[in-house]
Amino acid sequence: MTPQLQQAIKLLQLSTIELQLEIQNVLESNFMLEVEEDVEASRETDNKKNEEAATDNQASTDTAELAKKDEMPDELPTDSNWDDVYDGSTSYSQPSSDSQDQWENTDTTGGGLREHLTWQMQLTPFSDTDRAIAASLIDSIDDDGYLHIPLEDIHQGLNQNSTHEEDLIDLDEVEAVLHRIQQFDPLGVGARSLSECLLVQLQHLPADTPFLDSTKLLVQQHLDALGSRDFNKIIRQMRITQDDLASIIELIQSLNPRPGEAITPATTEYVVPDVLVKKQKGIWNVELNPDTMPRIRINQQYAGMIRRTDSSDDTNSLRNHLQEARWFLKSLQSRNETLLKVARCIVERQRGFLEYGDEAMRPLVLRDVAEAVEMHESTISRVTTQKYMHTPNGIFEFKYFFSSHVSTTEGGVCSATAIRAIIKKLVTAENPVKPLSDSKIADLLLKQGIKVARRTVTKYREAMMISSSNERKRLV
Repeated sequence: MTPQLQQAIKLLQLSTIELQLEIQNVLESNFMLEVEEDVEASRETDNKKNEEAATDNQASTDTAELAKKDEMPDELPTDSNWDDVYDGSTSYSQPSSDSQDQWENTDTTGGGLREHLTWQMQLTPFSDTDRAIAASLIDSIDDDGYLHIPLEDIHQGLNQNSTHEEDLIDLDEVEAVLHRIQQFDPLGVGARSLSECLLVQLQHLPADTPFLDSTKLLVQQHLDALGSRDFNKIIRQMRITQDDLASIIELIQSLNPRPGEAITPATTEYVVPDVLVKKQKGIWNVELNPDTMPRIRINQQYAGMIRRTDSSDDTNSLRNHLQEARWFLKSLQSRNETLLKVARCIVERQRGFLEYGDEAMRPLVLRDVAEAVEMHESTISRVTTQKYMHTPNGIFEFKYFFSSHVSTTEGGVCSATAIRAIIKKLVTAENPVKPLSDSKIADLLLKQGIKVARRTVTKYREAMMISSSNERKRLV
């Protein structure tokens, strides 16, 4: 495998962000390459400087002509008075702090949960010992706001370096500090279980809240039955009506089972599409995203320096850099052509998806595209990995359009993506009191001519993060 082929394969499997980093590295290491935007910007800067110089020369000429005159004119050629133009104040003014803060690039992400709790700890009148306990507890709280480390382990770690008996910390004191932390914002942080987290939030509700006592009792004793949707058991053991249970569940749903989630900053991941798909005059057009990478070219000034016939070391170095630059540009062009060719093939095969959505997705495998574009399957796999396509239906990875097929009762085939879309549609329209089981969904698919086993339905349902029928069951 030649170095040129290795470079072409490397560029082919890079994502958009990785490719931009690779181009930046090549631009820094090879002076034969330059960015066209930089060249155009430098030309605009030079033209602007020339215009400014011409303006300065004209101003100097006007000043010299004015100085040749013996006296200034009595009146200026304007219809306004001097006081109207000059108010006696300086033309320079320092911007106020408010306006200055308006243009500052402030960090809006905020700190994490531990920083938020530490800030509240510093404002709380703790003793030195309690502050040390609180700091240890805060360090042990996870991002969801729960304390999964046993208090006995934290207590043992606090007393590990204590040499005197009077310096030892009691376990009750550690638990007392934990209860104070659980009153911090957000409420329920530092809880050791879901039941404790919900109880802390319930204790801060007004005493006249409807069904407050019954909700506390359910959270303390019947939370597992609620999680398994065993509503009849809860009604029987708590001796309440179905309407009462519905009100209790509504109150529980108003609580936050993950209090730390609201404080922990979320990391936003941006996806830049490599290909843009648009429908123009009834035809689907596919084009490369021009914003994914800069336009680079050979620096003609450096390239012209090696036209001499001498064989010095400097000339040989220039030739080597020029050859590497040409190889890189050729590999980059080959990547773009391959990416565009594969994208057009996918759009041609999945035109039904672009027109009607997931239910119209056709079965497609790498071999189908490889045969259509006359390339190896490994090349298609590299092209479709971490490459994204912007369509009117959203941004999708190339691999999203590939799926296995399932035979239909009429002798045709249906893609797995279309089956998942139908399952999702059935679950959305189901009766929440009596949700559809996987066997029932398989029967409904069979009535539509799609023969799918129950375990296949289970696999597709779990892949879409849809809960089982027992977990989807609702009281009303």
